[in-house]
Amino acid sequence: MHYNVYITVSGEDRIARYDMDPVSGALAVRDDVELPGGPAPIAISPDQRFMYVAQRQSRDITSFRIDPANGDLTALGVIPLESDPCYMATDRTGRHLFSAYYLAEKAAVHRIEDNGAAAAQPVEWRTTGRGSHCFQTDRSNQYAFVPHIDGNGAPNAIFQFKFDASTGQIAPNKPARFADPAMHGPRHFCFHPTKDLIYVSNEQGCSISLCALDTTTGTLSHLHTVPTLPGDWTGENKCSQIQITPCGGYLYAPNRGHNSIAEFSIDPDNGHLTPLGHADAEPVPRACSLDPQGRFLLSAGLESGKLAVFKVGPDTGRLNRINTLDVGAKPMWVTILPSS
Repeated sequence: MHYNVYITVSGEDRIARYDMDPVSGALAVRDDVELPGGPAPIAISPDQRFMYVAQRQSRDITSFRIDPANGDLTALGVIPLESDPCYMATDRTGRHLFSAYYLAEKAAVHRIEDNGAAAAQPVEWRTTGRGSHCFQTDRSNQYAFVPHIDGNGAPNAIFQFKFDASTGQIAPNKPARFADPAMHGPRHFCFHPTKDLIYVSNEQGCSISLCALDTTTGTLSHLHTVPTLPGDWTGENKCSQIQITPCGGYLYAPNRGHNSIAEFSIDPDNGHLTPLGHADAEPVPRACSLDPQGRFLLSAGLESGKLAVFKVGPDTGRLNRINTLDVGAKPMWVTILPSS
């Protein structure tokens, strides 16, 4: 078995493909899939049979079928958009595709056809607020959350929705927004693999917030917030993506400005975070991804065009850089999938 690694190289209009050894973390160049229009966020169906790539310059989404044996991509179709999404994900069934639109102030839902391609007409094209930056459902697939960063009129809140998996429609929950003074600019989030907890990266606050999810109401409450920066850092910085290991033991958050990956351990009882330190990253580490076993983390430098390969300390959670590769201009997303 090996891993298939996909990196959208937005500045060169292609998806770079690599083979990855799941034991050593070694990467080997495979080939490129040409994709014009500035490919950026990637979404993968739950069964890992389909991939969706947003082209932010041309304002399109291209659907692909993934060959389970070798990871080859076969294009299924292209749909036009009214704006450019900065994030995409599918619902838990793989029947609907979510997308978030920073400048358009929207959250959208597209039905996924029986052949795996995203339908052109959205089920939802809902106005939320400026800085809409992520869109996912909880494990029950009944509730959806869309965080919005702070600044320039952005609402600095997570919008809470009820999700109808049969129609793809969303409706505001009660309350419709969740905000806490400790959370400054919620951007991305991830779910704990076994607990009803959500970890949120705060772009402007340079912090990670732990929130509890009430599974009966689909609403969030704040538990605690920890910084992603060293106490003596005085420069400019913004947080970006967030990754949690499959076992739920460690969490990682890139710092754009400090150019590091903040490392945290997760308390097995209450899910609280304890800072471990920082690993030096490539300049502007916007995109990162953990492998399916949580042994390696790949972090792409938007400014450097290089990919840093880190090994995760199995007993410590600390990151040790083992390789650095040139991947091309403006890498925007990193996805790692196992082969069959």
